[in-house]
Amino acid sequence: MSGFVAGLCVAILPLLAAGFWLGRRTVRPQSLGDLGTPVEHATFETLHTATLAAPPLRAGLTEEAARKSARRLRSLLGTDALCLTDRTDVLVWDGVGQHHRTQIMELLAGSLESGRGEALPLSCDSPDCPVRWAVVAPLTVDDRVHGALVACAPRESAVLVRAAGEVARWVSVQLELADLDRSRTRLIEAEIKALRAQISPHFIFNSLAVIASFVRTDPERARELLLEFADFTRYSFRRHGDFTTLADELHAIDHYLALVRARFGDRLDVTLQIAPEVLPVALPFLCLQPLVENAVKHGLEGKGASSAAAKCHIGITAQDAGAEALVVIEDDGAGMDPDALRRILAGEGSPSGGIGLSNVDDRLRQVYGDDYGLVIETAPGAGMKITARLPKYQPGVHSAGRLTAP
Repeated sequence: MSGFVAGLCVAILPLLAAGFWLGRRTVRPQSLGDLGTPVEHATFETLHTATLAAPPLRAGLTEEAARKSARRLRSLLGTDALCLTDRTDVLVWDGVGQHHRTQIMELLAGSLESGRGEALPLSCDSPDCPVRWAVVAPLTVDDRVHGALVACAPRESAVLVRAAGEVARWVSVQLELADLDRSRTRLIEAEIKALRAQISPHFIFNSLAVIASFVRTDPERARELLLEFADFTRYSFRRHGDFTTLADELHAIDHYLALVRARFGDRLDVTLQIAPEVLPVALPFLCLQPLVENAVKHGLEGKGASSAAAKCHIGITAQDAGAEALVVIEDDGAGMDPDALRRILAGEGSPSGGIGLSNVDDRLRQVYGDDYGLVIETAPGAGMKITARLPKYQPGVHSAGRLTAP
């Protein structure tokens, strides 16, 4: 989809430049300065104006986005007036002739239904009004008409019809990108919800049971564990931000491990080696905790949690690797068959076979690219080693800030 959109943008912009140049030549003389030939000047000015108009449109077809982009779009076409509409109202009118707003919406009905552009004459009782023709170009996303771009001029013009159509296609591409952004956000939110749903009910039940067991024998210990449980669940179910810091994620992992140690005692041995310089690195929320939970499940519970002799060592390291932070989570547990692991990462296996592995792997690839998926080394009886590479700087990846108690 992204390749198609990029190709469409490349195809449209030269047409925009040509339409801009031809339209400007029919309206007024050009002042070119020293920027080269008229075509080169028109191309530069068109690309620059389009670049300025694009960011607001990435928010979708809203009144605010239309207001911020309308003047730039009118500059592209060189018309006396331009308006952007949704399917029911004029979102913004830039230029003269605002008294035509109601008439424009009445005339739009056919174009909004058919999805075809057209040039329409406008009636006006004001002899000084220069707006006599309206060129309607529908705005479509996924073959669905969301609204229209309407360019108004004193007379009918074939050049304006074509130019308005190309500008409308370019606006539609920006709206499609906005729709993809929203879909990506919804997908990430859905994946986080799915990951929260995978937090083992057995873990919650066992944690509360352990806390209850200390209430009479060691009330202070019960209080400490209850606070650990509250902090862990508050972090896991927080509602702001798609990203967190490595420091906050490790802090949540510490709460989780405190509850696990309360249950298994000295049968669980955990070592941490964390380089302080990587603590501020931003990463997807709930990205490492599921990997530690997986290590506990397959490292300790996989050996037989009921056995007093069952012991497990889990190692968590976070190292500075230049432009990246290298995080490794390793256990000496039961391990897994590589073919079964591949099925889990492909979303084909049982969630109980690898808590959150597929979810975390998918989100890392979405945020950083396919080169940043999880690297997992395992075999039956050989434990498991999971490596995650996290770029220190990635456009759009910013932590929402440290979570504080309400």
